[in-house]
Amino acid sequence: MLGKKRLYFLLPDVASARGTLNALLLARIGIGHMRFWGKDGSLPEDLPDANFWHKTDLTHGAEMGMMAGGILGLLGGIWLVAFPPEWIHVTTFAMLVTTAAGIILGGWMSGMAAAAIPNSRLKHFHERIAAGQILLILDVPYKRVDAIEELIAKHHPEAKFGGIEAHIPVFP
Repeated sequence: MLGKKRLYFLLPDVASARGTLNALLLARIGIGHMRFWGKDGSLPEDLPDANFWHKTDLTHGAEMGMMAGGILGLLGGIWLVAFPPEWIHVTTFAMLVTTAAGIILGGWMSGMAAAAIPNSRLKHFHERIAAGQILLILDVPYKRVDAIEELIAKHHPEAKFGGIEAHIPVFP
């Protein structure tokens, strides 16, 4: 995904989504770089559906949990080294262990909670998706962003540009 930008387009219906898919395939954009997100059960099998990573806030939740868990684990390790129990000898290695445990547990617990929440980065599209429109999530190389925008605007004027996400997360 290095050197790519994520583009969002709102399409009015399945016919428009299928036409946009065909136009992008002819423009040599691989099908693995396109995802369509529609109301549950509204997309046919031939359109690549947005996956769990696109639809939920799992990535954001896990990132925040790892950060908070790491900080709390480090603080707990400092406290453990500064005020060790009398029955055990604690070294500074305990700070590394508690920090690592905090990162792992924080990421896991908050990721599990965030998996039930819709994607917060795409919250401004949720209402339109629920109304029956289809969101196209498209990952394209930096150099082709303008050309792809022009291609879609020229061949599919019904498609509404939804914006560019400069940072593409590792997952998805």
